[in-house]
Amino acid sequence: MNEFMKVAKELADTNIIDNEGGPFGAVIVKDGIIVGRGDNHVLINHDPTAHAEVMAIRDACKNLGTHDLSGCVVYTSCYPCPMCMSAIIWANIKEVYYGNTKEDAANIGFRDDFIYDFIKNNNEDTNTLKLINIDREETIKSFEAFKNKDDKTIY
Repeated sequence: MNEFMKVAKELADTNIIDNEGGPFGAVIVKDGIIVGRGDNHVLINHDPTAHAEVMAIRDACKNLGTHDLSGCVVYTSCYPCPMCMSAIIWANIKEVYYGNTKEDAANIGFRDDFIYDFIKNNNEDTNTLKLINIDREETIKSFEAFKNKDDKTIY
């Protein structure tokens, strides 16, 4: 078994015993060294964003002192959900190795299909989420101020 996937699996297995979240684990690797670890903490943290990949990204960013994880690789026990996939992309990670498939996750009760469908269908399913644009004429002023700021950092 791949040494990094083994650590991700061990993190997932620990969660089965600890009941801190679902059976998911992930590690972030840079230059052959684990720089971030995460297991699912949704239940213990009362935080629906505390998925293994997000926790590993937070840990790696803290450990490396950066928000940019270019050059890093993710090893995760399961195919990333849409939120985790987005976080991985935002972190500039270009490679993910995963163990279980999203179908495997669905078979044990974790269903992400409706989110993939929501995104694919251009957010038209108002039973899943209603997106309503309001007050843009005021909120755009913040964006304009940022655009004109000389010392801004784009990430």
